[in-house]
Amino acid sequence: MTESASLYRDDGSLWLEGVALETLAERFGTPLYVYSRAIIEDRYRSFAHAFAGSPGSLSCYAVKANSTLAVLGVLARLGAGFDIVSGGELQRVLKAGGEASRVVFSGVGKSAGDIAMALDAGILCFNIESAAELERIAAIAGARGRVAPISVRVNPDVDAQSHPYISTGLRENKFGVDMAEARALYRRAATLGSVRVSGIDCHIGSQITSLAPFVDAMARVLALVDELADAGIVLEHIDAGGGLGVVYRDETPPATAEYARAVIAQLGGRKLRLLTEPGRAIVAPAGVLLTRVEYLKRNGERGFAVVDAGMNDLLRPALYGAWMGIEPVRPRTGALETWDIVGPVCESADFLGKERLMTLAEGDLLAVRGAGAYSYAMSSNYNSRCRAAEVMVDGDAAFLVRERECFADLVRGERLLPAGG
Repeated sequence: MTESASLYRDDGSLWLEGVALETLAERFGTPLYVYSRAIIEDRYRSFAHAFAGSPGSLSCYAVKANSTLAVLGVLARLGAGFDIVSGGELQRVLKAGGEASRVVFSGVGKSAGDIAMALDAGILCFNIESAAELERIAAIAGARGRVAPISVRVNPDVDAQSHPYISTGLRENKFGVDMAEARALYRRAATLGSVRVSGIDCHIGSQITSLAPFVDAMARVLALVDELADAGIVLEHIDAGGGLGVVYRDETPPATAEYARAVIAQLGGRKLRLLTEPGRAIVAPAGVLLTRVEYLKRNGERGFAVVDAGMNDLLRPALYGAWMGIEPVRPRTGALETWDIVGPVCESADFLGKERLMTLAEGDLLAVRGAGAYSYAMSSNYNSRCRAAEVMVDGDAAFLVRERECFADLVRGERLLPAGG
């Protein structure tokens, strides 16, 4: 099923798969995140199929994009791999039915506890991001009588041409190590009995809409692979990372198949297992945030539609200046006006969209498209706001996959000081 076939209008109202979004808002309230199982499955299968020509390839879903158990469970049933950045994400993957042997562990700040947990679970590989991390993993593995499979995350100094906050492949970024340090790390790892050199990793950023950065990065990393092989350090896999962009407005990212062809072509005749780490490209198009207009107001000539979803529910516009499509679930007739769609949070940065042309009335239901990635996963309780509920649509059925938080959830674990203290 295609994305356009899953999110559509019928009788003037917006539907996701076989369910009217209006009915979901009435049943579960707002703000409300809604995901399409069909789109998630379709997007993951597009990666699995596109990379099928590379023997042993594995698409490891980037859990940070959306770590909801129901989403992970859908992907686990498809045989997905997983890219994690914390012990909590590992526990989520395992709870959702994912296999530890298909997990790669990225991230610059792995704690000793997280490393031990991953070793005991038997993950596929640690993506090493510093010399200090290599030594810590070697020590922990040695103390536990284990051998840790590792790859080095190389920073190839390639500009992903995306927002600076989601660019990770330049020297100025905190991620990975440069080529010179990578050589030294591989030489050091080869001397350690408690680690096994398995591969090499590279991830240059997110929301990339051109093939050139991917091709450039792969070429630089593969040159290092060949150099290591000449020195007797033969790698088993290359992790090309993720970062393939999606359409939020008018972007023109490469198709998954086109991206895969470009990456596979770089391998030439090298006998390397190919791993990728797609996240946003799988789940962003599958998600919609439903929010209701509370008030309409004007400050001079500026029109504000105050909705019940805020930056604590959807941070991307405030954090990145990200543009996300917003439209009435059931458009009304009348004069079009320009509105800033803003939330109730006490910050001037609390907006979902600015200068949107639409006809609105208080009580109208709005849908924010492309909200499947880096949306609920980045939500918070700022202003003591309860986080939204989440629903998964599967055909004409809808399942509540996360309950809306209540005040008791907000204060769970908190304690007042004793009287007189």
